[in-house]
Amino acid sequence: MRHMIIAGIAGLGILVTTAGGQRLEPKTHRLEATPSTVTYGYYWSEAKPALRIASGDIIDVDTLLTNNPEGLSRAGVPDNKIQDSLKAIVSELTGDKRGPGAHILTGPVYVEGAEPGDALEVKILSIDLAIDYGYNGCSGLMPENCDRGASIKIIALDKKTMTAELFPQITVALRPFFGSMGVAPAPELGRLSSNPPGKHAGNLDNKELVAGSTLLIPVFVHGALFEIGDGHAAQGDGEVDQTAIETSLRGRIQLTVRKGMKLAWPRAETAADFISMAADPDLMVATRTAIQEMVDFLSSTKGLTKHQAYQLVSVAGNVAVTQLVDKPNLGVHVKMPKRIFKAPGPHVR
Repeated sequence: MRHMIIAGIAGLGILVTTAGGQRLEPKTHRLEATPSTVTYGYYWSEAKPALRIASGDIIDVDTLLTNNPEGLSRAGVPDNKIQDSLKAIVSELTGDKRGPGAHILTGPVYVEGAEPGDALEVKILSIDLAIDYGYNGCSGLMPENCDRGASIKIIALDKKTMTAELFPQITVALRPFFGSMGVAPAPELGRLSSNPPGKHAGNLDNKELVAGSTLLIPVFVHGALFEIGDGHAAQGDGEVDQTAIETSLRGRIQLTVRKGMKLAWPRAETAADFISMAADPDLMVATRTAIQEMVDFLSSTKGLTKHQAYQLVSVAGNVAVTQLVDKPNLGVHVKMPKRIFKAPGPHVR
């Protein structure tokens, strides 16, 4: 195992330093989505790793949309536009090889040195559209608004302008992100559905986690067992009809073990904000937990008392409903703008 610490990160100019002080580039591992490199619908402490990497290494990873060839074909997608990898995975992974959730997740990736009580830093270096279309369904929180006879809506993605015409004269900007990034949950939770998010992160559906952002996840098992998928080209907070613009993505993700960093819930940092997150079947419990997570972060890193941190969340923070449809857990996140802090101060990591 290579013993390394991260010396600095600036875009793709990533420097890694060994214990002896030698500077080297992190290794990049190509991870395609195949029947042997994905899990279908679950996070699990006993899942067999698809890849083993050193802390600080990068994965160049393919992810697939959450659908199947038959569903895409019924909606009008030509056969030659349905990915061969999706056809193979859906065909080969059947029965008890699936579920209980619906997502095709690439991984798990075993990160050397990760142990319970650490945190896994997930730095999203880049995200690219893998196909030129996505889809949106209609269900979720208020399905009474849906035309039950309508099929899923196929949406063309313009990679040059990074926009999509959702309806005539209505164009949305594309901000691709991975809806699901997580680690194996605690062993006593068993094979956990990929549908609801939790302390292991998973199906967060947090639209802020675009390229350039960093996610920190508590580690519960040796190696962390990181999985990624559920690509979205665009989504609104809440994801109220249960789908975003669902699509396949390719990303470059750096995975680094943060030894001894004890987290109760995932946290994140973007170019603009510090972000705390929580999920619970009770939306008020999720809200209170996400707020408390931000208060705790501010009081531990910004020299504030909890009294002051709570006041700051009220004055400058933004409490948002992340998603309302990944039952049983509803998601809430709190954004704190970084621009208000005059001194640089510690980051979430």
